[in-house]
Amino acid sequence: MGVINAVDVSVRIGGSLLVDRVSLQLHAGEVLVLVGPNGAGKSTLLAAMAGDLPPSTGDVLLDGVSLARWRHVDAARRRAVLPQHNPVAFPFDVRSVVEMGRAPWQGTPEEDEDDDVVTTALRDTGVEHLADRAHPTLSGGEQARVALARVLAQSTPVLLLDEPTAALDLRHQELVLSLARRRARDGGAVLVVLHDLTLAAAHADRVAVLDGGALVATGPPQDVCTAELLSDVYRHPVEVFPHPRTGMPVVLPVRSREE
Repeated sequence: MGVINAVDVSVRIGGSLLVDRVSLQLHAGEVLVLVGPNGAGKSTLLAAMAGDLPPSTGDVLLDGVSLARWRHVDAARRRAVLPQHNPVAFPFDVRSVVEMGRAPWQGTPEEDEDDDVVTTALRDTGVEHLADRAHPTLSGGEQARVALARVLAQSTPVLLLDEPTAALDLRHQELVLSLARRRARDGGAVLVVLHDLTLAAAHADRVAVLDGGALVATGPPQDVCTAELLSDVYRHPVEVFPHPRTGMPVVLPVRSREE
């Protein structure tokens, strides 16, 4: 059994079925990446597995116990969630924003580690030099890394990250996903939503492909990232070839320069 288990989960909002009877396990020691076209249900499934969106049917288990039975503070000490959008309405400085990730540990012995944990999170995400800057003055990419630092500062064994690389340049995309892999190597469990299929294949232990709210494939990148499956799911022909050094799948859309 995984650390988090979606068991036959469906999510319906209004008249729309956004997730359709998905069963998926997230294990300790792995990076599991959710991919799929726009509207496939990736963010909705992540929100359900985080406990932020109750399933219409089915259940989500955290350490074998339904998320509905967890106290909020206890769940927050087990899993941290990075949503797609991270608005900060007030001009807090960056360090204060990252310190918000320590809230679940207030009143516990772990509170004594707050300063060291926050400093490490700032350093690991490359925003230590911005610690005294007002958050609204940062670029979109800098704000995205501050949001990740806040999540890392929460010090949970499970990370759920929704499009953490969307606003980032190439260097910082690799930084973020290297941090995810490091957390997994240390025994953590990391679930990530990504759009870049080559990036997903390079960093995932397993890839789960969603289409129309349903889980259509899950497994190692070499097994899942095939031209046939991805062309079908994305409704556009793709070509897949092994990276010349790592052998991991590189996924590119079929393009023509002809008018």
